[in-house]
Amino acid sequence: MDGIPVAHPDTASPPWPNQVLGFPPGARLLLVNCDDFGMHPAINAAVVESIEEGIAASCSLMTVCPAAADAMRLLRRHSAIPFGVHLTLVCESSRLRWGPLSPADTVPSTEFRAQIDAVADAWLSPTHLDFHCLADGGRADILDLTVGLAAEYGLAVRVWLEPGRREMRRRGLPVVDHVFLDSFSLPAEGKAEHYRRLLHDLPAGLSEWAVHPAAGRGAETLDGGRPVRRTDHAFLTSPEAREAVAREGVTVIDYRALQRVWARNTDRG
Repeated sequence: MDGIPVAHPDTASPPWPNQVLGFPPGARLLLVNCDDFGMHPAINAAVVESIEEGIAASCSLMTVCPAAADAMRLLRRHSAIPFGVHLTLVCESSRLRWGPLSPADTVPSTEFRAQIDAVADAWLSPTHLDFHCLADGGRADILDLTVGLAAEYGLAVRVWLEPGRREMRRRGLPVVDHVFLDSFSLPAEGKAEHYRRLLHDLPAGLSEWAVHPAAGRGAETLDGGRPVRRTDHAFLTSPEAREAVAREGVTVIDYRALQRVWARNTDRG
């Protein structure tokens, strides 16, 4: 999701997802999802810690990346962690390289399915599909294809732009109705205060943060030395993050709540 701007609150929209997800109308719901799981061992370890010891609730696995096998081993070991498949068409890193799982001549028609099936082949069950470095797949036809795959596999999809968001609502499928935050859009300096302010200002309804934690050996070599991932990890696992969530009355959820409704309201035939 790197470099994608923040989607700002739609204050005219009622908290419709609260109703279909079974929460009170005034509930302030927040998906905190760790993207890029499987990209690098320093990311993998930080993601697990951010979920098990911090305020993150789920993650998204890049099955094409160098540390994907390590990530899948961690998911088997930490079986309570909910995760999605971070569908990947872009390799933005000059240092870490990855490519499609499908043969070159079949990539246009099979690659997303191959990335999902790589998880199934590892005896793991995802909750949702989302996209690496592309908002809603980048094109309407890619989003439609992904929604079709989600129906087939019984998964939810991260959708946060119009008109896709409007179309999913028309189908009775819950998507965010307020802020979508890509943590790469936040300045690293004073990040904890930025996050605290976002929690304080969070409106009723469903919002999502796509965060990118990394820590330990190798973390500083990612993203050209930018401290985005290190500062994400520091906040997510801090006592002040847990205190802020409790103080503001924010309910952090994961994609399992959305998956149940998507699976019920989409045609899997």
